[in-house]
Amino acid sequence: MRLLKSLGAAAMAAAIWPGAALAADPDPADWAAVLAEARGQTVYWNAWAGEARINDYMAWVGDEVKSRFGVDLIHVKVNDAAEVVSRVLAEKSAGKAEGGSVDLIWINGENFAAMKRQGLLLGEAWSTELPNYDAVDVEGKPTVVNDFTVPVDGLEAPWGMAQLVFYHDTVRTPAPPKTALDLLNWAKANPGRFTYPQPPDFTGSTFLKQVLYEMVINPNVLMQPVEEADFDAVTAPLFLYLDALHPVMWRQGRAFPQNASALRNLLADGEIEIAFSFHQSEASAAIAKGELPDTVRSFIFDAGTIGNTHFVAIPFNASAKAGAMVVADFLMSADAQIEKQKPDVWGDFTVLAMDKLKAEDRARFEAIDLGVATLAPADLVPVLPEPHPSWMTRLEAAWAARYGAS
Repeated sequence: MRLLKSLGAAAMAAAIWPGAALAADPDPADWAAVLAEARGQTVYWNAWAGEARINDYMAWVGDEVKSRFGVDLIHVKVNDAAEVVSRVLAEKSAGKAEGGSVDLIWINGENFAAMKRQGLLLGEAWSTELPNYDAVDVEGKPTVVNDFTVPVDGLEAPWGMAQLVFYHDTVRTPAPPKTALDLLNWAKANPGRFTYPQPPDFTGSTFLKQVLYEMVINPNVLMQPVEEADFDAVTAPLFLYLDALHPVMWRQGRAFPQNASALRNLLADGEIEIAFSFHQSEASAAIAKGELPDTVRSFIFDAGTIGNTHFVAIPFNASAKAGAMVVADFLMSADAQIEKQKPDVWGDFTVLAMDKLKAEDRARFEAIDLGVATLAPADLVPVLPEPHPSWMTRLEAAWAARYGAS
């Protein structure tokens, strides 16, 4: 049945691109055949490159898939996944049904929604048939099957859990604010000591959504496409909040750090008092590397913070689809997930369910020292679901129109 579907997809593609004789996509249900096809392939993994330790982890993945499966992995470093989406769309518009420049992409949110909507992804629900998907926590982590409210439908493979976590130096700031309104009042009392990354950096954009959650009358409206709501009315309290916050921020809100790494450096240099990240172990990892003092601790807002899953996806015209599947499957393996969760490596939390793992793998997870500044899972609740991806797109555009780029 799977082969027939693949052949049908190839026939449809040939109708779209006359004269093209497209090979059937690799079938993850026949994993031995996928491994054989993948050996010797080069996979171009287009992924954000704004954090040195994440880049180092990806290099480790490259070494592992080379030695285990004979796959060469090249990290194509990008600033924004939207750039990659545009490139794949341009290839589709030019009729390039095979031999695409992107084999694998680190993705979620609005970029996944755009690729799904425009038919830019490898179909056939391939990710749910990968061998290591059996251990994914689809019951306990709903964001592995719904990406910013958009059903994943097997079009991308989960490989990490993220949640917005704030951190501060307990010596300098012993009692940090625990709500958005408290943060505004704290910033007014401590001018110049807070800032956030400039949207469309995803950490900065998430800060906007976090504040919007607290400002909006009915948060359920954020779960629907922005077109179904009165955007100006819903977001008016957010922009009033930012209008009041910016003048008392670092550099009076006239300049912004470019990403979470730059924000962390400002805290380390003593220029600000509160930083935040989408990595739960961010502070512990920085302490382990000597980038922050060991008096730094993490916290979340009283009403919770936004959390999501990040994924990898394969474009419809990838040149090395089998190799990309092998990499995606390895990223979900216990070995890769354990290595990634170590705070001195990355500190990214796992997508796997502990009760689905072998006893020895559970023990390896339990043996990980998450670090002195990492909150226990019980302290990371509630996790707020991501709004529909259309909200981020509109928020970023409205932010840029109102405040400009620095």
